[in-house]
Amino acid sequence: MPLAPVGDLLAALRVVAIPMRVPFRGVTTREVALLEGPAGWGEFGPFLEYGPAEASRWLESAVESAWQAWPAARRDTVPVNATVPAVAPERVGEVLARFPGCTTAKVKVAERGQGPDSDAARVAAVREVLGPSGRIRIDANGAWSVVDAQSALARLARYDLEYAEQPCATVEELRDLRLALARNGIDVPIAADESIRKADDPLRVRDLGAADVVVVKVAPLGGVRRALEVVDACGLPAVVSSALDTSVGIAAGVALAAALPALEHACGLGTAALLEGDVVDPPLVPLHGALPVGRVAAAPELLARHTAPPDRVAWWRDRVVACHALMTGGRD
Repeated sequence: MPLAPVGDLLAALRVVAIPMRVPFRGVTTREVALLEGPAGWGEFGPFLEYGPAEASRWLESAVESAWQAWPAARRDTVPVNATVPAVAPERVGEVLARFPGCTTAKVKVAERGQGPDSDAARVAAVREVLGPSGRIRIDANGAWSVVDAQSALARLARYDLEYAEQPCATVEELRDLRLALARNGIDVPIAADESIRKADDPLRVRDLGAADVVVVKVAPLGGVRRALEVVDACGLPAVVSSALDTSVGIAAGVALAAALPALEHACGLGTAALLEGDVVDPPLVPLHGALPVGRVAAAPELLARHTAPPDRVAWWRDRVVACHALMTGGRD
Protein backbone atom coordinates (compact mmCIF):
# COMPACT_ATOMS: atom_id res chain seq x y z
CA MET A 1 0.00 0.00 0.00
CA PRO A 2 1.45 3.45 -0.93
CA LEU A 3 2.31 5.67 2.02
CA ALA A 4 -0.32 8.34 2.71
CA PRO A 5 0.71 11.91 1.80
CA VAL A 6 2.48 13.72 4.61
CA GLY A 7 -0.30 16.32 4.72
CA ASP A 8 -2.82 13.58 5.51
CA LEU A 9 -0.61 12.29 8.32
CA LEU A 10 -0.17 15.72 9.85
CA ALA A 11 -3.88 16.43 9.64
CA ALA A 12 -4.59 13.19 11.53
CA LEU A 13 -1.84 13.63 14.14
CA ARG A 14 -2.44 13.95 17.89
CA VAL A 15 0.47 14.09 20.32
CA VAL A 16 0.09 13.05 23.95
CA ALA A 17 2.36 13.02 27.00
CA ILE A 18 1.49 10.57 29.78
CA PRO A 19 3.44 10.22 33.05
CA MET A 20 4.84 6.82 34.01
CA ARG A 21 3.89 5.28 37.36
CA VAL A 22 7.57 4.43 37.86
CA PRO A 23 10.53 5.23 35.59
CA PHE A 24 11.13 2.60 32.91
CA ARG A 25 14.29 2.52 30.75
CA GLY A 26 14.86 6.09 31.97
CA VAL A 27 11.46 7.31 30.76
CA THR A 28 9.35 9.28 33.26
CA THR A 29 6.81 10.71 30.78
CA ARG A 30 5.82 8.78 27.66
CA GLU A 31 5.29 10.90 24.58
CA VAL A 32 3.67 9.37 21.49
CA ALA A 33 1.90 10.59 18.39
CA LEU A 34 -1.40 9.02 17.31
CA LEU A 35 -2.91 8.84 13.84
CA GLU A 36 -6.55 8.29 12.95
CA GLY A 37 -7.07 6.85 9.48
CA PRO A 38 -9.70 4.96 7.47
CA ALA A 39 -9.07 1.66 9.32
CA GLY A 40 -8.82 3.13 12.82
CA TRP A 41 -6.03 4.38 15.08
CA GLY A 42 -2.28 3.88 14.81
CA GLU A 43 0.54 4.82 17.18
CA PHE A 44 3.86 6.45 16.29
CA GLY A 45 6.00 6.36 19.40
CA PRO A 46 9.72 5.86 18.70
CA PHE A 47 11.77 6.85 21.73
CA LEU A 48 13.03 10.40 21.66
CA GLU A 49 16.66 9.53 20.94
CA TYR A 50 15.86 7.55 17.77
CA GLY A 51 16.82 9.19 14.50
CA PRO A 52 14.69 9.22 11.33
CA ALA A 53 16.16 6.00 9.91
CA GLU A 54 15.05 3.97 12.92
CA ALA A 55 11.91 5.98 13.66
CA SER A 56 10.60 5.62 10.09
CA ARG A 57 9.78 1.95 10.72
CA TRP A 58 7.56 3.05 13.60
CA LEU A 59 5.77 5.46 11.27
CA GLU A 60 5.25 2.68 8.75
CA SER A 61 3.64 0.61 11.50
CA ALA A 62 1.36 3.45 12.61
CA VAL A 63 0.20 4.04 9.05
CA GLU A 64 -0.45 0.32 8.56
CA SER A 65 -2.67 0.28 11.67
CA ALA A 66 -4.55 3.43 10.70
CA TRP A 67 -4.96 2.72 6.98
CA GLN A 68 -5.14 -1.10 6.66
CA ALA A 69 -6.95 -4.09 8.15
CA TRP A 70 -4.82 -6.38 10.31
CA PRO A 71 -4.19 -10.03 9.37
CA ALA A 72 -6.80 -12.57 10.45
CA ALA A 73 -6.70 -13.59 14.11
CA ARG A 74 -6.20 -17.22 15.15
CA ARG A 75 -7.29 -16.65 18.79
CA ASP A 76 -9.67 -14.37 20.70
CA THR A 77 -7.43 -13.52 23.66
CA VAL A 78 -3.68 -13.28 24.26
CA PRO A 79 -1.99 -14.18 27.59
CA VAL A 80 0.32 -11.48 28.92
CA ASN A 81 3.07 -11.12 31.50
CA ALA A 82 3.44 -8.65 34.33
CA THR A 83 6.31 -6.18 34.01
CA VAL A 84 8.49 -5.34 37.00
CA PRO A 85 10.78 -2.31 36.52
CA ALA A 86 14.02 -1.94 38.48
CA VAL A 87 12.23 -1.25 41.76
CA ALA A 88 13.31 -2.16 45.27
CA PRO A 89 12.20 -5.66 46.33
CA GLU A 90 9.68 -4.26 48.82
CA ARG A 91 7.78 -2.67 45.92
CA VAL A 92 7.48 -5.88 43.89
CA GLY A 93 4.14 -6.88 45.44
CA GLU A 94 2.68 -3.45 44.68
CA VAL A 95 3.81 -3.64 41.04
CA LEU A 96 2.53 -7.19 40.49
CA ALA A 97 -0.84 -6.24 41.96
CA ARG A 98 -1.41 -4.07 38.87
CA PHE A 99 -1.40 -7.21 36.71
CA PRO A 100 -4.25 -9.35 38.10
CA GLY A 101 -4.26 -12.92 36.89
CA CYS A 102 -0.80 -12.78 35.30
CA THR A 103 1.28 -15.84 36.19
CA THR A 104 4.37 -14.73 34.23
CA ALA A 105 6.55 -11.74 35.19
CA LYS A 106 9.25 -9.96 33.21
CA VAL A 107 11.82 -8.43 35.57
CA LYS A 108 14.18 -5.61 34.62
CA VAL A 109 17.80 -6.28 35.61
CA ALA A 110 21.19 -4.66 34.94
CA GLU A 111 19.81 -1.18 35.63
CA ARG A 112 22.47 1.52 35.55
CA GLY A 113 23.60 2.34 39.10
CA GLN A 114 22.45 -1.01 40.47
CA GLY A 115 24.38 -4.26 40.86
CA PRO A 116 23.95 -8.04 40.95
CA ASP A 117 22.68 -8.00 44.53
CA SER A 118 19.82 -5.67 43.59
CA ASP A 119 18.90 -7.91 40.65
CA ALA A 120 18.94 -11.05 42.78
CA ALA A 121 16.83 -9.44 45.51
CA ARG A 122 14.24 -8.24 42.99
CA VAL A 123 14.00 -11.61 41.22
CA ALA A 124 13.75 -13.40 44.58
CA ALA A 125 10.89 -11.12 45.61
CA VAL A 126 9.06 -11.86 42.36
CA ARG A 127 9.51 -15.60 42.88
CA GLU A 128 8.12 -15.26 46.39
CA VAL A 129 5.01 -13.44 45.16
CA LEU A 130 4.37 -15.69 42.15
CA GLY A 131 5.15 -18.94 43.92
CA PRO A 132 6.88 -21.98 42.42
CA SER A 133 4.50 -22.36 39.47
CA GLY A 134 4.88 -18.78 38.18
CA ARG A 135 7.17 -18.02 35.24
CA ILE A 136 9.94 -15.43 35.55
CA ARG A 137 11.85 -13.92 32.65
CA ILE A 138 14.52 -11.24 33.04
CA ASP A 139 15.52 -8.43 30.68
CA ALA A 140 19.01 -6.87 30.72
CA ASN A 141 18.59 -4.71 27.58
CA GLY A 142 22.02 -5.80 26.35
CA ALA A 143 23.86 -4.34 29.35
CA TRP A 144 26.12 -7.30 30.22
CA SER A 145 29.31 -8.61 28.71
CA VAL A 146 29.41 -12.34 28.03
CA VAL A 147 31.42 -12.90 31.21
CA ASP A 148 29.10 -10.76 33.36
CA ALA A 149 26.02 -12.39 31.83
CA GLN A 150 27.34 -15.86 32.55
CA SER A 151 28.02 -14.90 36.16
CA ALA A 152 24.64 -13.22 36.61
CA LEU A 153 22.67 -16.06 35.03
CA ALA A 154 24.52 -18.68 37.10
CA ARG A 155 23.30 -16.80 40.17
CA LEU A 156 19.75 -16.12 38.95
CA ALA A 157 19.17 -19.61 37.53
CA ARG A 158 18.20 -20.77 41.02
CA TYR A 159 14.92 -18.85 40.54
CA ASP A 160 13.98 -21.07 37.57
CA LEU A 161 14.07 -18.51 34.76
CA GLU A 162 11.86 -18.96 31.71
CA TYR A 163 14.52 -17.11 29.71
CA ALA A 164 16.92 -14.15 29.78
CA GLU A 165 16.04 -11.42 27.31
CA GLN A 166 18.90 -9.69 25.48
CA PRO A 167 21.53 -10.28 28.17
CA CYS A 168 24.29 -9.01 25.82
CA ALA A 169 24.27 -6.35 23.15
CA THR A 170 25.38 -8.13 19.98
CA VAL A 171 24.23 -11.22 18.15
CA GLU A 172 27.74 -12.66 18.36
CA GLU A 173 27.75 -12.20 22.14
CA LEU A 174 24.39 -13.91 22.45
CA ARG A 175 25.75 -16.86 20.47
CA ASP A 176 28.88 -17.04 22.63
CA LEU A 177 26.81 -16.81 25.82
CA ARG A 178 24.51 -19.64 24.74
CA LEU A 179 27.54 -21.84 24.08
CA ALA A 180 29.14 -20.90 27.42
CA LEU A 181 25.95 -21.59 29.37
CA ALA A 182 25.62 -25.00 27.71
CA ARG A 183 29.24 -25.88 28.48
CA ASN A 184 28.74 -25.00 32.13
CA GLY A 185 25.36 -26.68 32.58
CA ILE A 186 23.46 -23.43 33.21
CA ASP A 187 19.94 -23.99 31.94
CA VAL A 188 18.70 -20.50 31.02
CA PRO A 189 17.29 -20.04 27.49
CA ILE A 190 18.25 -16.84 25.65
CA ALA A 191 15.75 -14.49 24.03
CA ALA A 192 16.72 -11.87 21.44
CA ASP A 193 14.94 -8.50 21.51
CA GLU A 194 17.14 -5.59 20.39
CA SER A 195 19.00 -8.01 18.12
CA ILE A 196 15.68 -8.42 16.27
CA ARG A 197 13.99 -5.03 16.42
CA LYS A 198 17.08 -2.80 16.04
CA ALA A 199 19.00 -4.95 13.56
CA ASP A 200 19.52 -4.28 9.86
CA ASP A 201 19.17 -8.05 9.40
CA PRO A 202 17.04 -9.60 12.18
CA LEU A 203 17.57 -13.06 10.69
CA ARG A 204 21.23 -13.14 11.82
CA VAL A 205 19.89 -14.34 15.20
CA ARG A 206 18.67 -17.46 13.41
CA ASP A 207 21.73 -17.84 11.22
CA LEU A 208 24.19 -17.70 14.15
CA GLY A 209 22.11 -19.82 16.51
CA ALA A 210 22.09 -16.92 18.96
CA ALA A 211 18.73 -17.40 20.66
CA ASP A 212 16.07 -19.85 21.75
CA VAL A 213 13.23 -17.31 21.59
CA VAL A 214 12.65 -14.12 19.58
CA VAL A 215 10.95 -11.09 21.07
CA VAL A 216 9.12 -9.08 18.43
CA LYS A 217 7.56 -5.65 18.62
CA VAL A 218 5.20 -4.37 15.97
CA ALA A 219 6.33 -0.77 15.66
CA PRO A 220 10.13 -1.23 15.42
CA LEU A 221 9.66 -3.90 12.75
CA GLY A 222 7.39 -1.75 10.59
CA GLY A 223 3.98 -3.23 11.33
CA VAL A 224 2.06 -6.42 11.99
CA ARG A 225 2.66 -7.95 8.55
CA ARG A 226 6.40 -7.35 8.59
CA ALA A 227 6.68 -8.77 12.12
CA LEU A 228 4.82 -11.91 11.02
CA GLU A 229 7.32 -12.34 8.19
CA VAL A 230 10.27 -12.02 10.60
CA VAL A 231 8.84 -14.61 13.01
CA ASP A 232 8.16 -17.01 10.17
CA ALA A 233 11.66 -16.62 8.77
CA CYS A 234 13.36 -17.03 12.17
CA GLY A 235 11.52 -20.28 12.86
CA LEU A 236 11.76 -19.80 16.65
CA PRO A 237 9.08 -19.41 19.34
CA ALA A 238 8.00 -15.77 19.52
CA VAL A 239 6.99 -13.45 22.31
CA VAL A 240 5.18 -10.27 21.27
CA SER A 241 6.09 -7.28 23.40
CA SER A 242 5.19 -3.60 23.58
CA ALA A 243 7.40 -0.52 23.61
CA LEU A 244 5.73 1.45 26.42
CA ASP A 245 2.74 1.94 24.15
CA THR A 246 -0.63 3.39 24.95
CA SER A 247 -3.57 1.06 24.41
CA VAL A 248 -3.59 2.03 20.72
CA GLY A 249 -0.12 0.59 20.19
CA ILE A 250 -0.81 -2.37 22.42
CA ALA A 251 -3.84 -3.31 20.30
CA ALA A 252 -1.50 -3.68 17.31
CA GLY A 253 0.74 -5.96 19.37
CA VAL A 254 -2.27 -8.05 20.35
CA ALA A 255 -3.20 -8.28 16.66
CA LEU A 256 0.26 -9.68 15.91
CA ALA A 257 0.11 -12.20 18.77
CA ALA A 258 -3.38 -13.25 17.68
CA ALA A 259 -2.17 -13.86 14.12
CA LEU A 260 0.85 -16.03 15.01
CA PRO A 261 0.48 -19.71 14.06
CA ALA A 262 1.68 -20.73 17.55
CA LEU A 263 1.89 -18.82 20.83
CA GLU A 264 3.86 -20.72 23.47
CA HIS A 265 4.69 -17.88 25.87
CA ALA A 266 2.81 -15.06 27.56
CA CYS A 267 3.33 -11.76 25.75
CA GLY A 268 4.73 -8.51 27.08
CA LEU A 269 1.63 -6.50 26.24
CA GLY A 270 0.33 -5.62 29.71
CA THR A 271 2.36 -2.45 29.96
CA ALA A 272 -0.52 0.05 29.89
CA ALA A 273 -0.55 -0.56 33.64
CA LEU A 274 2.82 1.25 33.80
CA LEU A 275 1.23 4.51 32.61
CA GLU A 276 -0.60 6.96 34.88
CA GLY A 277 -3.19 7.50 32.14
CA ASP A 278 -4.17 6.35 28.67
CA VAL A 279 -5.99 7.51 25.54
CA VAL A 280 -8.51 4.64 25.53
CA ASP A 281 -11.36 4.20 28.02
CA PRO A 282 -11.19 1.62 29.46
CA PRO A 283 -7.47 1.05 28.85
CA LEU A 284 -6.27 -2.23 27.37
CA VAL A 285 -5.08 -3.88 30.59
CA PRO A 286 -5.09 -7.59 31.46
CA LEU A 287 -8.23 -9.30 32.68
CA HIS A 288 -7.53 -12.72 34.21
CA GLY A 289 -4.02 -12.47 32.77
CA ALA A 290 -5.05 -11.93 29.15
CA LEU A 291 -5.99 -9.20 26.66
CA PRO A 292 -8.86 -9.29 24.16
CA VAL A 293 -8.17 -9.15 20.43
CA GLY A 294 -9.66 -6.24 18.50
CA ARG A 295 -9.47 -2.57 17.58
CA VAL A 296 -9.56 0.23 20.15
CA ALA A 297 -10.35 3.91 19.66
CA ALA A 298 -8.85 6.95 21.35
CA ALA A 299 -11.34 8.90 23.46
CA PRO A 300 -11.53 12.64 22.62
CA GLU A 301 -11.63 13.67 26.28
CA LEU A 302 -8.50 11.63 27.07
CA LEU A 303 -6.68 13.02 24.05
CA ALA A 304 -7.51 16.50 25.32
CA ARG A 305 -6.43 15.65 28.88
CA HIS A 306 -3.04 14.33 27.81
CA THR A 307 -2.27 16.64 24.90
CA ALA A 308 1.43 17.48 24.82
CA PRO A 309 2.62 21.11 25.07
CA PRO A 310 2.71 23.04 21.77
CA ASP A 311 6.49 22.89 21.44
CA ARG A 312 6.42 19.11 21.79
CA VAL A 313 3.61 18.82 19.24
CA ALA A 314 5.71 20.85 16.80
CA TRP A 315 8.71 18.58 17.48
CA TRP A 316 6.67 15.46 16.68
CA ARG A 317 5.23 17.02 13.54
CA ASP A 318 8.77 17.75 12.33
CA ARG A 319 9.69 14.15 13.15
CA VAL A 320 6.84 12.80 11.04
CA VAL A 321 7.90 15.01 8.14
CA ALA A 322 11.52 13.80 8.40
CA CYS A 323 10.52 10.14 8.56
CA HIS A 324 8.04 10.51 5.71
CA ALA A 325 10.70 12.17 3.52
CA LEU A 326 13.12 9.33 4.22
CA MET A 327 10.49 6.70 3.38
CA THR A 328 9.42 8.36 0.13
CA GLY A 329 12.72 9.78 -1.02
CA GLY A 330 11.27 13.26 -0.60
CA ARG A 331 8.31 12.56 -2.87
CA ASP A 332 4.90 13.25 -1.32
